[in-house]
Amino acid sequence: MAGLFSLEEGKELVRLARKSIEYYSATGSLLRENAVNDKFAKECGVFVTAKGFPGRELRGCIGFPYAIKPLWDSIIQVAVEAGFHDPRFPPLMAEELEKIVIEISVLTKPEEITGEKKEILEKIKIGRDGLIVQKSGRSGLLLPQVAVDEKWNPEEFVRYCCRKASLPESAWQSRETKIFKFQAQIFHEKTPNGNIAEEKN
Repeated sequence: MAGLFSLEEGKELVRLARKSIEYYSATGSLLRENAVNDKFAKECGVFVTAKGFPGRELRGCIGFPYAIKPLWDSIIQVAVEAGFHDPRFPPLMAEELEKIVIEISVLTKPEEITGEKKEILEKIKIGRDGLIVQKSGRSGLLLPQVAVDEKWNPEEFVRYCCRKASLPESAWQSRETKIFKFQAQIFHEKTPNGNIAEEKN
């Protein structure tokens, strides 16, 4: 996606995510800090991911697919959720904070992929698009970088997104299933609390 934020702005957002995690670890409370850049008041979806270092195994990932509050406030909240309340993992321990790297993904507004189901796969570009699958009140989301990391093709990507929604892998072919795609601007630490880079699609 075209960059909404500069690298320097992305660095500020990643540092905010780490600061939020460290503050919550020390105090059990959410960080209270105002944004210094008006661009950070923009409302957009965002995910925060914590990964082990150097293996980069997933340690927590939580976010808002849709804009519900200013980005700055969203990052403070979802950073804590990713670090301490992802039901798939135990909460981060204080001694782990220097053994993880932080990544943020700022999302575009999800757009439904319309057309015949057989055409859906042709409209998904690996490395650019993330996916949301919705059916029967269930929803699953996978960020664009997941398909790249797992070396999935578009059909594998949408099948695993169905699985994420606790649906059969073939559910994407159902008329009742809605499939959305979005893009993400991704910034990540190269090393724990170290240099920050933007991931290019």
